[in-house]
Amino acid sequence: MAGLTNMITADEALAGHTEPLRVSGVNVVLGTRFTPPYDDGLQIAQFAMGCFWGAERKFWETPGVFSTAVGYTGGFTPNPTYEETCTGRTGHTETVFVLYRPEDVSYETLLRVFWENHDPTQGMRQGNDIGTVYRSAVFFADDAQRAAIEGSRAMFQARLTAQGYGAVTTEVGPAGPFYFAEEYHQQYLAKNPFGYCGLGGTGVSCPIGLDA
Repeated sequence: MAGLTNMITADEALAGHTEPLRVSGVNVVLGTRFTPPYDDGLQIAQFAMGCFWGAERKFWETPGVFSTAVGYTGGFTPNPTYEETCTGRTGHTETVFVLYRPEDVSYETLLRVFWENHDPTQGMRQGNDIGTVYRSAVFFADDAQRAAIEGSRAMFQARLTAQGYGAVTTEVGPAGPFYFAEEYHQQYLAKNPFGYCGLGGTGVSCPIGLDA
């Protein structure tokens, strides 16, 4: 499952597919849809923090989140499969897709879940999961999200540095096409309670959205 540790270029990427993978579009934990069309007021957030099975669970457990899903983004190959993505030849990273309403849960709260539940200093890996497909990344939908990401990254870097960690390697970029993963990956740990979860934080708290 380990992919390449060096990012490929668009010319090196797999060709992909013209049709997207088929998914039910329903989050089996929350009972809500994660495929479009979306109701007014719903906003999208995208977080990559290693294997997306455990990462998605952190977000569906976050109070106020409307729906979640997992998929592939940040690379070049259209409509990739899981097997193709794991080769490292799509450029994508395993990503959690979050639908939320700001009046129910703030973007800052989602960022805190992201920063505190993985180690963003590891480069092209997360724990024993090695490759570009497991890199840490946040993809912003607008300037407000971008500002929140950059502000929180600076705050968390200061906390990490104080605890002896190195530089944050998290990729920050605009949200591009998001390709939903195969149905069996969606809410995987709800369907397979004893399934693999390699998610692990640093134990350092992120102060975004907090008074102290």
